[in-house]
Amino acid sequence: MPMGPSGLSPSRVAWLCVAGTTLALGVAAAWRRRRKTHRNLVQVGTVSGLYIYPVKSCRRVSVEDAEATELGLRKGDLRDRFWLVIKEDGHMVTARQEPRLVLVSTACENGQLILNAPEMKELTVPVNLPEENPVKNCRVFGLDIEGRDCGDDVARWLTAFLNSGPYRLVHFETQMTPRKCREINTPFRTKDQIPYNDASPLLVISEASMEDLSTKMEKKVDMRNFRPSITVSGCSAYEEDSWDKVVIGDVEMKHVMSCGRCILTTVDPDTGIIDRKEPLETLRSYRMCDPAQKHIHKSAPLFGSYFGIDKVGTIKKGDPVYKIIEC
Repeated sequence: MPMGPSGLSPSRVAWLCVAGTTLALGVAAAWRRRRKTHRNLVQVGTVSGLYIYPVKSCRRVSVEDAEATELGLRKGDLRDRFWLVIKEDGHMVTARQEPRLVLVSTACENGQLILNAPEMKELTVPVNLPEENPVKNCRVFGLDIEGRDCGDDVARWLTAFLNSGPYRLVHFETQMTPRKCREINTPFRTKDQIPYNDASPLLVISEASMEDLSTKMEKKVDMRNFRPSITVSGCSAYEEDSWDKVVIGDVEMKHVMSCGRCILTTVDPDTGIIDRKEPLETLRSYRMCDPAQKHIHKSAPLFGSYFGIDKVGTIKKGDPVYKIIEC
């Protein structure tokens, strides 16, 4: 067999060439992957508030720390939008239809959900319901989802307080199938999912955004009108709209879309009276979406940003908020 100048056979030379090329391509690919995953963290703010809304449309619970799960914030038995008021046919009831729901306060102690409301006797409901309680087929923004009925006592309590109905309370259990966020709004990822939330596991609003809106209004509103999961200080107004990927504590979050606001924001959280005008009219004067996104937001003004969870973990008040910059 003829030999090359180095004394190697042509087949051996060809093999070495292929091996060398493969090695070079592998090194280049590894370098590109390493280069792609290199991240810088830039602090953009500080967590100023953490809020859980156990019963949809009812009052928030402020917490010092919370577990950020794939379905939203959790603090022990307190889980975000895990309870829902429904009509007897399973359709959801929110403060859009019954504004006085915002006057119902909630807490969890010793395995009990505790409900209080003006001129009503305190009521407790077990977090872990008996299996004989029926599972209801519910309807939330056009999507089907289950919930276990919480019993006749709380049904009578809610119906009496709201002076309407009849209404019932259901509880989402972790073995039940959550709603897919993408079936509500197409910008969400296939992995984003929720129980009874409007659209997203997390809603983030900066204090600067709230302050900017307040300067434009005669009658002041506050964060309670907008029901965020996380509030952030130390950044500029509406800066939260520009954060793509964020790290807080050991939690990683991905910005999905801005939050289009509805008539629920016009319910006074202190009186339970719906105004139907402000702050929506003021927001419409300067916070409408880009025309290219009108198919998503339609006529809703934007305030706050929806985030999905990429890595679960714990968030605390006072935690720095870092924007991830990949390079």
